[in-house]
Amino acid sequence: MSDTRRHERRNRKRRRLRIVLISLGTVLALLVGTVAVYVAHLANTFDSTESIPEAFPDDSLRPEETQGDAANSQNILLLGSDTRGELENIDNAGGQHSDTMMVAHISGDRKSIQIMSLMRDSWVEVPGKGERKINAALSLGGVPLAVQTVESLIGVRIDHVAIVDFSGFEGMTNALGGVQLDNPIAFEPYHLKGAYFNKGRINLDGEQALAFVRERYAFKDGDYQRVRNQQLFIKALVGEVMTAETLTNPVTVSNLVGAVAPFMKVDKEFTSAYAASLGFELRDVRGSDMTFFTMPTLGTGMVGSQSIVRVDFDALETVKKHFREDTLLGYTPKKK
Repeated sequence: MSDTRRHERRNRKRRRLRIVLISLGTVLALLVGTVAVYVAHLANTFDSTESIPEAFPDDSLRPEETQGDAANSQNILLLGSDTRGELENIDNAGGQHSDTMMVAHISGDRKSIQIMSLMRDSWVEVPGKGERKINAALSLGGVPLAVQTVESLIGVRIDHVAIVDFSGFEGMTNALGGVQLDNPIAFEPYHLKGAYFNKGRINLDGEQALAFVRERYAFKDGDYQRVRNQQLFIKALVGEVMTAETLTNPVTVSNLVGAVAPFMKVDKEFTSAYAASLGFELRDVRGSDMTFFTMPTLGTGMVGSQSIVRVDFDALETVKKHFREDTLLGYTPKKK
C-alpha cells in the first residue's frame, strides 16, 4: 500500500472517530440538559409547597442543642390534618387540631429511621396553657406551640416540621399504582361505604388508603388501632417509594412530588435542596430500616367530660434518653 493511500485511510478513521465523539457529546449534552430540566421541575414543584412562616418557638423556650456524636441526628415533626382538602390559608395552622402527630428520628449515621407516634388525646402540659390534650396545642398556639409541647416531651429539639393533609396519601398511593400491606384486623371502614378490608395481604388504591388511615370507629380500642394502621401504611408507602424501581422512574417520582405538594406545608428551611441532600444521605435506607413505636401510655381515662389517653411519664424518661443519645434503634417499648 502506498504512503498516500495509508494517509487517506488514517484520515478517514480520524473523521469517523470525530463524528462518533461529536455524536456521543451531543447525546450526553442532551441527557444532561434533560436531567437538569427534570431536576429543576421537581425542585420548583417541591418549593411551591406553602411554607410555615413561623414554625419554631423562641430559642429561650427550647431544649439545649444536642451535643457530641448525637448532634448529627435529626428530628422531624409530622403533623397530620384530616381537612379532606388542600391546606389553604393557614398561616400557623392556628385554630386546627392535629389528627396525627409523629416524630421521625433520623439517626446520625443515616442508617435507620425511628418514628414515634403521639396519641392525639394524650393528656400533657401544654406550655402556658395548662394540662390539655396534646392535639390542642396546634389550635391554641399554632405550629410553634405544637413544636414546644413535643420538645418538652422528648427533651430534644425538632429540626423540621411538615403538616400533611391526609388527602395527600390518596395521590401518592395512586402515583405508585397502589400500596400493599398486611392488615392485622378485618374491618368495614366508616369513611368508605360498601368497602371491606380483609385480614391479611391487601392492596390499597388511593381512596382505600385514605379510608384505611382515617378509621377508628371500627376498632374496640379506637385511636390505638388507628395509630397502628397509620404506622403500618406509612411503612408500606415508604417501602414502595424507596425501591430502585420507583427511584429510577422519573415519571413516578414526578407524580409523587406533584401529588403530595398541594397537601403539605413545611418550615422555611425544609427546601428541595435539603430534601435532596437528606434523600442522598438516606439512599441505602429501606423499609426494613424503619421502626415505629408509640409514646408510652397507661391507657385511657376521663378528665371531666373529656376522654383522654394517660401518658406513662416514667417510661417516657427512657425514651427521652434515647432521643438525646441517638440510640432509639435500641429502644424496646414496654410490653403491656
